[in-house]
Amino acid sequence: MEPQWGPDGALYFVSDRSGWWNLYRWNGLEVETVASIAGECAAEPWELGYTSYGFLDDGRIIAVVQEGPRHRLVVIEPDGTVRPVDLPYTSIKPYLAVRGTTVALIGSSPTAAPQVALVDLAGADVRVEVLARPEHAGLDRTRVSTPTELRVRVASGREVLALVYPPTDAAADWRAPVIVRAHPGPTASCQLRLDWQAQFFTSRGFAVVDVDYLGSTGYGRVFRESLYGRWGLDDVGDCAAVAVHLLSTGRAVPGQVFIRGASAGGYTALHAVAENGPFAAATAVSAIVDPDRWAQTVPRFQRAHAMRLGGGAGPVRAADVQRPVLLIHGTADEVAVVEDVRELAEELTSLGMVPEVLLLPDVGHYVATSDRAGAALEAELTHYRSVMGGAANNQQGSHRGNR
Repeated sequence: MEPQWGPDGALYFVSDRSGWWNLYRWNGLEVETVASIAGECAAEPWELGYTSYGFLDDGRIIAVVQEGPRHRLVVIEPDGTVRPVDLPYTSIKPYLAVRGTTVALIGSSPTAAPQVALVDLAGADVRVEVLARPEHAGLDRTRVSTPTELRVRVASGREVLALVYPPTDAAADWRAPVIVRAHPGPTASCQLRLDWQAQFFTSRGFAVVDVDYLGSTGYGRVFRESLYGRWGLDDVGDCAAVAVHLLSTGRAVPGQVFIRGASAGGYTALHAVAENGPFAAATAVSAIVDPDRWAQTVPRFQRAHAMRLGGGAGPVRAADVQRPVLLIHGTADEVAVVEDVRELAEELTSLGMVPEVLLLPDVGHYVATSDRAGAALEAELTHYRSVMGGAANNQQGSHRGNR
């Protein structure tokens, strides 16, 4: 993917033939490796128009490399030597623009929201000039929760990485309600950057945990493609394993562990409460309900990938759902059609498992970037507090009954 003609007349492209997305060139006769890197030199291909590398006018190549949830910028010398560029960013979007020896990028970190910056690579010292910051500049002084990396070994012996955001200003021995987040894609990944949605919940006493479950980008081709035919199974298992670990170590409060996800993450969240596991409730935003139907409605260039994911847990079945569910969906969603969510809600209601439903008029697939994002977050917060309140009332009733 990402083919570009280089200044030397060769065709450059990114391929994962080595097990990692790396940069290659075709000189008209043969394919040559530009640099062998144990990392992803391209983002998960869920959108078109990415530019993960570019050509400096001094013969060097600049590239973004992802390793787990972290991104870094590297310079590839003409002889293939790879040199890291020291930047204050841990997340870099795949939209590089190059002019001369200057690179424009969108970078962020756990304490800095995505910003547009110019990186001057002409001299020995790298200079960074920030051109534009997010519109909410007044939030710069807000105290934020910064994540730590957690590695959990699952039953198969694999290791799952998660980013754990404790409640804002929490003590070192914090214990709190936990929201486990399953990222979309499902072959996207956690992002080590300032996430105001996570801060919304951490500032209200919750811990937020992002899980790079099997299938995530940033860990090589084998890891990413291992979810094919296992979607709704291994991703659910990895999220549950992280939740169980947090419960067993005393970080999470029993009965107050939730799972949420958007799009493919919503599918994971719904399947997570369709079995007897650690989650007390789920929130599914713009959720995929039926993978086969989604493979027909997803943008055309993504359909081959969507079809390869099939054959796992299958459609979400109302009869299997065992925990309270909040369904948030835009009525103008053309990727995961709202009819599937309406049908699921009706079936749950007929079975006595009445879900909470928030339908957002004229909102498409990306609720988080719509003008109803605030309403969706408030509904999600109310959902969790309602479940926590119900559990507390049930516990009090049980204690009274035992007297």
